[in-house]
Amino acid sequence: MDLEFKNILQKYKDGKITEKEVEKLLKLSYIEDILDGTDGLRITNLDTNRRYRTGVPEVIYAEGKDIEDTISFLVKMYLKNNYAFATRLKKEDIKNPENLDKIKEMIENELSKQYTHNHNNENENELENCEIIINKRARYIYLINKDYAEKMQNMPKMGKVGILAGGTSDIPVAEEAKITVELMNCEVIQMYDVGVAGIHRLLKPLKLMIEKEVDCIIAIAGMEGALPSVVSSLVDVPVIAVPTSVGYGMKYTPLLTMLHSCSPGIAVVNLDNGFGAGSFAGLICLNSYKKRNDEF
Repeated sequence: MDLEFKNILQKYKDGKITEKEVEKLLKLSYIEDILDGTDGLRITNLDTNRRYRTGVPEVIYAEGKDIEDTISFLVKMYLKNNYAFATRLKKEDIKNPENLDKIKEMIENELSKQYTHNHNNENENELENCEIIINKRARYIYLINKDYAEKMQNMPKMGKVGILAGGTSDIPVAEEAKITVELMNCEVIQMYDVGVAGIHRLLKPLKLMIEKEVDCIIAIAGMEGALPSVVSSLVDVPVIAVPTSVGYGMKYTPLLTMLHSCSPGIAVVNLDNGFGAGSFAGLICLNSYKKRNDEF
């Protein structure tokens, strides 16, 4: 499966299409309209080439969407880019193993339908090359072409990101951040359950991340949300603070704590926004990599 963006450029290089046709095809390739089959109304625009324009891949936010629509969008993205990521599935859609088996079957059926429609039954073995990963705890679905995954493993990493989660209740947000960072071709070093309630647990993970020369650290915490401030006071890299809606009383407490931190070098994303933190970390790594390798 070729990435459409690169495929267009290759055709131009081979002299199969003109410069004018390239311009037209590239404009068309930016957005994928998804129509409602019942009345023909557009229900979404998929930004299939966002990663090549901004460095951050298009991700499907599934909360509030019907699972059928989420799967349709997910498969469209996969067929365009060799991978696709849908985050924040509704809890009722993945609450038990039977639901997960049903979702996997729906993905396989949709993949077969869309692939056959777009490729006229050619290379049907490509359908078996799609790995389906469903993370119940972090509530995401990830599709990846196995050949593409192998290719990504052999590519140089853009950088290293440390991820710290204060408690085990914060792990779902940490896992969302982790896969986002990995999607952006960065190495992840994660340590969980290192909150300030037992601050001695934090020292060894931080030492490891400093030794590994991470480009930045994502610090995720609920309750009072003090973890990012402590981390930032001990390291010389940017810290991305992620408050979670975990704790007693007001769920906004960790967000307010992080916004009012007295320790410099912290950027704060919204409650439970693992994807936003992962994207920010990935961009830090990407731009550092470009400068280290003179890729301006």
